[in-house]
Amino acid sequence: MTQPLNVVAEPRDISTGVRQPDTIAEGLADVLADTYMLTYKTHAYHWNVEGPLFYSIHNLTEGQYEDMFAAADELAERIRAVGQMAPMAMRDIRDRSVVDDSPEKISAGDMCKALAADHERIAHRLHALITIAGDSNDPVTEDLATARSAFHEQAAWMLKALVVE
Repeated sequence: MTQPLNVVAEPRDISTGVRQPDTIAEGLADVLADTYMLTYKTHAYHWNVEGPLFYSIHNLTEGQYEDMFAAADELAERIRAVGQMAPMAMRDIRDRSVVDDSPEKISAGDMCKALAADHERIAHRLHALITIAGDSNDPVTEDLATARSAFHEQAAWMLKALVVE
């Protein structure tokens, strides 16, 4: 008999009609990695922003990192729902992500520009995932990716609106 604390998670065959679940899971894992990296970056900017727009940027970034933190769980659970394993090592998160690390000193305006660019990169990855999910008979992932893309597109727009040049 297996002891309850000795059970190790592993991929499972989930037969819901989704084709290419490993490809779907890879795309979701990439977006999960981006989400985690951008959550931290956004939170760090939230802590360290200064200047006349402090309150606006502080509050905007708080809403964004809270949304992304919740989304990370949804993305990971979708990976498991298609029968695959969610990433477990931080190196996997770093290696998969397209989110650039932040310099130690950065202006409020450059924070907004950097975050907007990261949101745009993630939206592009989500658009690709929407296509893959549609081709793989996976409307659930397609819907999830569409909703996440809408969030990132709106976040990019709002951040760019703060730094109109």
